Amino acid sequence: MKWTIENFPMEMQALPAIVREKAIEIANRMKKEKSVNELAIVEEAIRQAEEWFLNKEK
Repeated sequence: MKWTIENFPMEMQALPAIVREKAIEIANRMKKEKSVNELAIVEEAIRQAEEWFLNKEK
């Protein structure tokens, strides 16, 4: 199942909207590319989205 702005993992709930949107995008891409469990995908997507946001601010 593809995650959306309305339907995403609860681990992403506390993220700012812009970071959550990027994390959803990354997680959906990772789900297509990798065969690891969803929790690992969510954690990595959040990490990458937060890094993306911090780099965006520079």
